[in-house]
Amino acid sequence: MTRRSALQAALVSFGARRGRCAGKTYLVGSTATGVPFSFMDLKTNTLTGAMVDIVRAVAADAGLQIEVRVTAFAALIPSLMSRKIDIISAAMLKTAAREKVVDFSEPVYSYGAGLVVPVTDTRNYQRIEDLKGQTVGVQVGTRFFEQLQAAGAKQVKTYDNLMDMLRDLSAERIGAGYGDAPILAYELGQLKVQKARLVKSFKPPSIEDVCLVVRKDEAELLGRINAAVKRIKATKIKAIIDRWGLG
Repeated sequence: MTRRSALQAALVSFGARRGRCAGKTYLVGSTATGVPFSFMDLKTNTLTGAMVDIVRAVAADAGLQIEVRVTAFAALIPSLMSRKIDIISAAMLKTAAREKVVDFSEPVYSYGAGLVVPVTDTRNYQRIEDLKGQTVGVQVGTRFFEQLQAAGAKQVKTYDNLMDMLRDLSAERIGAGYGDAPILAYELGQLKVQKARLVKSFKPPSIEDVCLVVRKDEAELLGRINAAVKRIKATKIKAIIDRWGLG
């Protein structure tokens, strides 16, 4: 084979690989109830939020075609493992337990838990252990449910989403709500819940990373995502985080 024909063959091979990548549409799972990270815009009936914007920015930089689909939080990892989706982009924290079954990208954001109580409760809670004796609401399938279990909480009520939890809290059906601090702060800041307050004295057990998530057999996809995150984290991703009031 001549040098010219070898070069042509290499270009054909590269083009074929590029064509396969370009032709694939990666399905992204994101929740409809995680404002401001991912939620349904009722005016446009489309999924929006910081994590929706971030995965689109990362995909654009990495040259990936994506389609974002609404997926319940508790169904995100099962849907990923059963190949109903290819990427998770939601307010999902990186944990050791989750790392055993899925792969996490470079972090795009970090946060911890927040605590909300009825406005009639004026106590300055400091730690998760201070909730002893309270009936505490938490979203099912989240890191925060695990933290309550680890702290020995006995009276825990689970919810499919944080808004349902906040409604029960404002009606004083539960004594406290425990979950994603940025989401709780955003909901209370939008005055969607009138009779609850975020406990500013509360210190979460840990601060953890939010990442994009893929299956463990997707090393090439993860590499492309990580490279894109590194390239745009200080620019486009930061701008998205600031735009959604998370900076």
